[in-house]
Amino acid sequence: MEDALKIEIATSIAAIDAAQWDACANSGDSYNPFVSHAFLKALEASKSASPRAGWAPAHVLARSGATLVGAAPTYVKSHSMGEYVFDFGWADAYLRAGLDYYPKIQVASPFTPATGPRLLALPGCEARARPALIGGLRALRGKAEASSIHVTFPTREEWEALGAAGFLLRTGQQFHFLNKGYGDFAGFLDDLASRKRKMIRRERREALAGGIDIDLLTGADIKERHWDAFHEFYEDTGARKWGQPYLTRAFFSMVGEAMPERILLVMARRGTRYVAGAINFIGSDALYGRNWGAIEDVPFLHFEVCYYQAIEFAISRGLARVEAGAQGEHKLARGYGPVPTYSAHEIADPRFARAIGEYLRRERLQAELELEGYATLTPFRRGEATPEPDGF
Repeated sequence: MEDALKIEIATSIAAIDAAQWDACANSGDSYNPFVSHAFLKALEASKSASPRAGWAPAHVLARSGATLVGAAPTYVKSHSMGEYVFDFGWADAYLRAGLDYYPKIQVASPFTPATGPRLLALPGCEARARPALIGGLRALRGKAEASSIHVTFPTREEWEALGAAGFLLRTGQQFHFLNKGYGDFAGFLDDLASRKRKMIRRERREALAGGIDIDLLTGADIKERHWDAFHEFYEDTGARKWGQPYLTRAFFSMVGEAMPERILLVMARRGTRYVAGAINFIGSDALYGRNWGAIEDVPFLHFEVCYYQAIEFAISRGLARVEAGAQGEHKLARGYGPVPTYSAHEIADPRFARAIGEYLRRERLQAELELEGYATLTPFRRGEATPEPDGF
């Protein structure tokens, strides 16, 4: 009979051995940059994810002796910003009832609406590690006197396991480019309806017509001057969209130093001056578009930098897909198809749990209808295979 796993809480990712964490985060050849030790450490060390920012690290660990066999990237939250799965209405209902919604427990990669593992486990140890981690999360919720636990953007398999453990299940959707083995960007265009092909070619021409050049930078090619320029774009866009950007300037230098070969920086340049850019992270089978910004308003430059360059790069690397972040129905016309996303929630108060559970049941039905509707709007030629999203 195997010994029970020991649960620990780590208030800093730096206190956890990087090799052991990454052994749990990566299964075989699968690599997701956003749960890597390097990425999470850059967030914490740069003060982007910190108690002062409302993200207090409380990583739940499961050990067998000295060996880490399971881990969950976990934070005690004092607000609901930077999560991309919205629960502001739930928080408001708690407030109106005279109850405290915060703190809450968040299992996530901060500021990152990308699906990936959340109940990390050594290969072959999932059956032991997952229940232990769920038990550890519940114990943490009690110790922190938190209202709830939220696991956002887990894999479908984890989502189903959390549902079986009693969590409330939620679905959403994003728009991803799915690579059907295209040889190049022209091959992708050939798969589109004629009108959409012409639209994309026109948008690419007009984006670069005013003397704009595109630099694709990765690894040692990314210098501090590039981060300086990109951070200026990010700050400008973040201030307009959220009021306060989430990521500090130090984060970009730290993550660039820690995982340079996993970063693609797409920078738009007019002469010697950069005017826009997008940061992408490279996984084992996907390119993840994360942040964009610009200091000039150039028609269609956003599409070129964020979508078309990403597709071209993914095809050249043989990556299976491009995940271009949250929201954005305009992505449909540009070759990105609808796919479901998942989250799981445990609400401590049984009255609110019942009400939220009923709301989520209806929301899931609506999300499924929306996914089916979006699938009819893709730009691919009729009568040919189109990207198939995972079903619910």
